[in-house]
Amino acid sequence: MTRRAPSLKLKRVYEPPGPRDGTRVLVDRLWPRGLSKERAGVDLWLKDVAPSPALRRWFGHDPAKWEGFKTRYEAELRVRPEEVRQLTELARKGPVTLLFAARDDKHNSAVLVKAHLERLL
Repeated sequence: MTRRAPSLKLKRVYEPPGPRDGTRVLVDRLWPRGLSKERAGVDLWLKDVAPSPALRRWFGHDPAKWEGFKTRYEAELRVRPEEVRQLTELARKGPVTLLFAARDDKHNSAVLVKAHLERLL
């Protein structure tokens, strides 16, 4: 019997929910500006898996700091086993869409959460 690979997707929280999103998990520490909970369609908000406030401020979504941010945030993820375990369990049950508010879809913490989970699954 072959095991189906877990489905992990990334999506900006401002995009409407889709039928293939599965469980929609917001992985930002702050609630997205100007977005109601109903419109966001968030099933679970795991703000504790997001970067620490100090790291978030240091990074400031500056792509020039991306490599340093990756290293520091991956270290933070390693000391948050409960939140990471919760996400891996969800992903093993069905599709999961990691939601983020950042405008940059390549340089944000959700990209790193997804990569971290994929290494564990």
